[in-house]
Amino acid sequence: MQTFMIPGTVFMSLLAGALFGVFKGVALVVFTATAGASSCYFLSKVVGRPLVFSLWPDKLSFFQAQVAQRRECLLNYMLFLRLTPTLPNTFINVASPIVDIPYRIFFLATFIGLIPAAYITVKAGIALGELQSVGDLYDFKSIATLFIIGVVSVTPTLMSKTKS
Repeated sequence: MQTFMIPGTVFMSLLAGALFGVFKGVALVVFTATAGASSCYFLSKVVGRPLVFSLWPDKLSFFQAQVAQRRECLLNYMLFLRLTPTLPNTFINVASPIVDIPYRIFFLATFIGLIPAAYITVKAGIALGELQSVGDLYDFKSIATLFIIGVVSVTPTLMSKTKS
């Protein structure tokens, strides 16, 4: 589904949570999403250039300029893009090889950057299976875990800003 940008991966993540629990569910979702995004990256590298230029010429120009500007800290920038909804993941998957983002950086940013979203959807899948009231969704442990994931994921960017 990730490779060909078919909507519905969120439902598969919810199902992974309900069936496999947090650890196995997150591992499965991150592995499959990274594999799908990688397949999309390589497919786009081979045949995607005309598609991206015709669908998103303005976004592509913006993305290319941002990548060129952040070449020395590209992993941090790609992590930022994966963790925030600045650009859609579909666009990132398809446009990355066109703007010369090395695959190892794309892979690492995708793998690490998808963990928070995978955790949320897998946890939601578990909660949906056990839900008895809406208040069951907001426990201290879930909020604290998300907060810690957020702090850890933004720390490299904040540290690089203080160094420069």
